[in-house]
Amino acid sequence: MVIFHDPQCAEYGSYLRPEQPARVLKSVAHLQAANLGGEWRVPTQMPADDLLLLAHTPALLKRLQGPPDFDEDTPYFPGIYDHARRSVAAGVAAMMLALTEEKKAFSLMRPPGHHATAGHAMGFCYLNQIAIAALEARRRGAERVAVWDFDAHHGNGTEAILDGREGFRFCSVHQFPGYPGTGTRQTATCRNWTVAPHTPAADHMEALAKSWDAVLAFRPDIVLVSAGFDAYVGDPITAMTLEKEHFAELGTWLGQAHFPAAAILEGGYSHELPELIEVFLRAWAK
Repeated sequence: MVIFHDPQCAEYGSYLRPEQPARVLKSVAHLQAANLGGEWRVPTQMPADDLLLLAHTPALLKRLQGPPDFDEDTPYFPGIYDHARRSVAAGVAAMMLALTEEKKAFSLMRPPGHHATAGHAMGFCYLNQIAIAALEARRRGAERVAVWDFDAHHGNGTEAILDGREGFRFCSVHQFPGYPGTGTRQTATCRNWTVAPHTPAADHMEALAKSWDAVLAFRPDIVLVSAGFDAYVGDPITAMTLEKEHFAELGTWLGQAHFPAAAILEGGYSHELPELIEVFLRAWAK
């Protein structure tokens, strides 16, 4: 297991917001003390504009470089463009390691990305690193790229960017009703499973199992995971019921698959986030 992390990703933000520096600071400290094994790497190459433009418009790249705020959840921070680019760099590095060396790789960065659309930053997300990594995987020769999103919120940006493109399968399980209010339709490229607030964990896991079966049926050359941990019962901004052992089960499914895989941290705002990441990675690494 290789974990990509750049400490600079904690150098912006407010501790008054759910998406805050402590998410990664506490997770890094916990994971390093947990002796997971594997290797920690700092992504060293910032993505060029041509990579970002695989998924985003030139207007968004320009907009990210100055105020005002994008929306209530997505403020402008000085340097946020570079912070978002570093998150993309880690996600793409994780993808490349999985694709070229078949190593398990996890990007432990912020900001998250799966809500960012081609032209808009939203929902704590500024650039959509998993969509960029998926498009780059195709450009690097992967014929079939699956994105599995188990974050509690629908990856509307990822769906909007990938929908209708040849060679992709996007599968998302998410709370509905809930932010951002999308994720109820099915297309040839995108599959969605909605879970009502307070749904019993067994029923939620059944939906996740169906989504994972859809990933397996696609026979991907690589699977990229939007690993959000906000479906946890203790998360402060959702109303879902998964426990730690359920995230371990998701990691087990990923570890038993016979294709390269990389995962990217998306949501997860509880104090238990470090432990949730640990059980997921430990099960995946077996």
